[in-house]
Amino acid sequence: MTQGVQPDPSLIGGVPVPPFAILPDPARTFATRQARFAFLARSGNLAPYLGFLANLTGLQVRLLADLPPVRASGPIDRAPLAADPTLHATLAALCDSAARIEMPDAARQALEAVTLAEAQDRAWLLANVLGDAIPADSAGPHLFAALAVQVHLTRLAATLEAKALSPRGTGQCPACGGRPATSTVTGAPGIENIRYACCALCATQWNAVRITCLCCGQGGKISYRSAETTDATVKAECCGDCNSWVKILYATKNPTLDPIADDVGSLGLDLMMQESGLVRAGANPFLVGY
Repeated sequence: MTQGVQPDPSLIGGVPVPPFAILPDPARTFATRQARFAFLARSGNLAPYLGFLANLTGLQVRLLADLPPVRASGPIDRAPLAADPTLHATLAALCDSAARIEMPDAARQALEAVTLAEAQDRAWLLANVLGDAIPADSAGPHLFAALAVQVHLTRLAATLEAKALSPRGTGQCPACGGRPATSTVTGAPGIENIRYACCALCATQWNAVRITCLCCGQGGKISYRSAETTDATVKAECCGDCNSWVKILYATKNPTLDPIADDVGSLGLDLMMQESGLVRAGANPFLVGY
């Protein structure tokens, strides 16, 4: 007896159900981000900074091969990670590698400060990054701490079971509880025109209802602004209920957009939004102070 074809449980009425969460592939995540930073650095006033970030993201790519395996047993609790020996070792290795690349004097001084810091001071830096609460007056040292946290959290998130993840709360990453950097309307086959928010640190993406605020969950007072034309690939999604805004990227128009790199590359939109009276709610350690 031959077994009949079994129905695909992901299909309802012939329409695929988009996955709630998409976990990161660390090597691909950082390699894609590095390439995008490098492309964006080819022109414009931000070229030096974007090129610097491309080099730093390249360090993240290379670091992956030298780190011991990690595994998360369930949704990640960020709170205790500031004291995690593996994360501290990741930061030390990253600082050692970063010392060999070219960077501005201010960044070099910040790197030296992290390298020479006591364990408790490094834990303070890591705790601030993990808490999405980086002080603007010490953005430099926190930048290097954030690079290490991104590597560690992305590696942990990659070991989770995507189907086991469920919503934690409005604007919270289901893998680690962090804030999104941006959201993207994807053009990927099977999930075209679906919006996914992207965690600023672990790079997990999760399905977010369109025209809904990623901060308060309301959708009645949503509007969009852009620094270019109304057909821009990056816009500010503004909420009149909580007076916040988060960038939304349209990969349907440009599939090469990266949730982190294009957040930095569209800094002109941030500068424009400073006059709006709204609060930027997207988290990105590369934009602290702007």
